[in-house]
Amino acid sequence: MSDAERYQQAARRASTARRYAQAIEHYEGEWGGLLPASSASVVRYLAAYGARLSASTLRTHLAALAQWHQQRGFADPTKAAQVRDTLRGIQALHPQPVKQAPALQLQVLEASIEGLSADLHSALPALRLRAARDQALILLGFWRAFRGDELCRLQAEHVRIETDEGMQLFLPSSKTDRDNRGRTLTMPALKRLCPVQATEQWLTLSGIEQGPLFRGIDRWGHLSAQPLNANSVSRLLRRALLRSGIEAEGYSAHSLRRGFATWASRNRWSSEALMAYVGWRDVQSAARYIESHAPFGDWAR
Repeated sequence: MSDAERYQQAARRASTARRYAQAIEHYEGEWGGLLPASSASVVRYLAAYGARLSASTLRTHLAALAQWHQQRGFADPTKAAQVRDTLRGIQALHPQPVKQAPALQLQVLEASIEGLSADLHSALPALRLRAARDQALILLGFWRAFRGDELCRLQAEHVRIETDEGMQLFLPSSKTDRDNRGRTLTMPALKRLCPVQATEQWLTLSGIEQGPLFRGIDRWGHLSAQPLNANSVSRLLRRALLRSGIEAEGYSAHSLRRGFATWASRNRWSSEALMAYVGWRDVQSAARYIESHAPFGDWAR
């Protein structure tokens, strides 16, 4: 791979690239469409799946088709007015509520961390390492409201810890940071469920000084050189919940982010403070993560 190809590949988020590849495969393989496509064929494709796929999924498929054509110098068929009108019609005739992972409540977070604590004293190195890693990952994901892929991008050399004081992290890129400029973030030490203490414990136990902060661990306790896959974050969270006797169905990495947003809202963080802390650009983005609490007072049963 040439340097130019390497840089172009780095410009594309791995998760987005996977979704786009799946969308192209769906268009060609399952539906039998031909590429390059015409706007008329894209309209027929939308019509074929308008009642079966959500509007958000169809928008992702259109974005994938647009990128495929643009990268190869073809006219983008998704820009045609009839394509936009067809998608609007699908949204009007097949409205669907947005599916969201449940917010991780503070008591559930505490139970999951307590469930991992026993393994920190295990005689098996792999169990000790996994418990320390998972505690740090879950607590940091919750208190800094990280996305799953953001946790997997953190680098050990970009973590600065002052014991009992706090920590500073550098997030190299995120969904809303299209130019990959990165953000420097801070996290104070907490009296309990402390991500600073958990991260320090993980770094000490693992001996990691450089490279991915969170990485795979095999059955013998050997650390991978590669970062965790973003899809693993949801699985690790559900596994921690199940170990604590909590029904884990529906929980995902987004539950950490939504959980913090809900906690902060109930603790009277202003919208401006919450948006700045989490990195949201608009109120609508924040509203999707916060569970509303309507104070009906004595009227509530």
